[in-house]
Amino acid sequence: MTGSTKPSGGREALAGFVAARLGKAPARPTAARPASTPALVPAQDFESLPGYKELKLQRSAAELIGLGNPFFRVHDAKAGATTRIDGETLINFSSYDYLGLNGHPEVTAAAQEALMAFGTSASASRVVAGERPGHLALERALAAHYGTEACVAMVSGHATNVATIAALMEPGDVIYHDALIHNSVVTGAQLSGAQRRSFQHNDLSALEALLHATRHEHRRALIVIEGLYSMDGDAPDLAGFVALKERYGAWLMVDDAHGLGVLGRNGHGLHEHCDVDPRSVDIWMGTLSKTLSSCGGYIAGCAPLVEYLKCTAGGFVYSVGLSPPLAAAATASLAVMRREPERVERLRRNGSLFLAEARSRGLDTGTSLGLAVVPVIIGDSLKAVTLSDRLFKRGINVQPIIHPAVPERSSRLRFFMTSEHTPEQIRTSIAALADEVEELNRGGSLVERLIARRS
Repeated sequence: MTGSTKPSGGREALAGFVAARLGKAPARPTAARPASTPALVPAQDFESLPGYKELKLQRSAAELIGLGNPFFRVHDAKAGATTRIDGETLINFSSYDYLGLNGHPEVTAAAQEALMAFGTSASASRVVAGERPGHLALERALAAHYGTEACVAMVSGHATNVATIAALMEPGDVIYHDALIHNSVVTGAQLSGAQRRSFQHNDLSALEALLHATRHEHRRALIVIEGLYSMDGDAPDLAGFVALKERYGAWLMVDDAHGLGVLGRNGHGLHEHCDVDPRSVDIWMGTLSKTLSSCGGYIAGCAPLVEYLKCTAGGFVYSVGLSPPLAAAATASLAVMRREPERVERLRRNGSLFLAEARSRGLDTGTSLGLAVVPVIIGDSLKAVTLSDRLFKRGINVQPIIHPAVPERSSRLRFFMTSEHTPEQIRTSIAALADEVEELNRGGSLVERLIARRS
């Protein structure tokens, strides 16, 4: 109430909460002064958010030169090597369906069976609503795949990293991560309150220097790397990271979201690619939305780790359980992947062909291994969006990756390979891209003049 001489109950409660967290007695309230008339505060609007003006500026620049928005297009077909947009069939390089399992008859049948038996939803947190057989079957299959004691599946890959890291680490701990690590790892690290230190991409020497200089300052330490880096398509030296985590008494976490189904002769992931015992890694993280053609995330590791996460990780305890049809689809996809390694071989051949064709035309593919993710680095964001738009008009769907997802001068088109692409589709797409890049680089287009004006 305006003009009251008593602090509000909410304020008293907040003071008590802060005091309890700090271990201090709350200060006694001082005699209240008569409240002055508060100044009027302008109404808030979402257009005042810091990034919104930049977003509008980017869209205005695109509209000025007649570019369509490459994001959020509506697809009328399942994700795969081709797609259909506005009634037109396009070659599709914007799908994580690495092994062509999305819509596989065995996967679809498993999902349908679970749907009929358990419905579309787990209806509540698994802590509250209990387990369904599909949850346990999926977790057993993933644990067996990595040779670990246990596994826990969650409803979101992003939330799996956030919830796991926030549950394991706290102030006084330290998290070392690759400079190109996924946003979900950074977010989880920030939420944990632990100190966060990044090292140069895939640079073991840089990590060792950090560990040598700072590891002794902290209680627990966590090193986080990825299996296959989704922006660059390269992979780390797993044996080297295992050696460092053992030498400096740290946990090692591998986000193998894009590695499962891609890395290694049989697609088993980073450990197979590097010929390293998977049990030497403390925490295996992965997602169900790439090779496993479902949705969600998982953590595989020792039994105490998984038990702890099931009781403390907010993304598990306070979130609905994985939908039974999605769990069944992921389990079936894993079974097909392990039974049909020829899918991995086709994917490998397609990636190698794409990489060779791109490099033969002088396109910059960075450090990609040519397995499933191949970026073509363009540089300027506007040029990347322009190329995406031109390829779309030629029947090729590929998304631009622009600032702030990557630094402005490393904007790119990111091509995702699948085992179902044909050599003809790959050669046609590279030829079209090379032609369009050459035309842009002639310097006579409106895009080039706009870029020159901005620089």
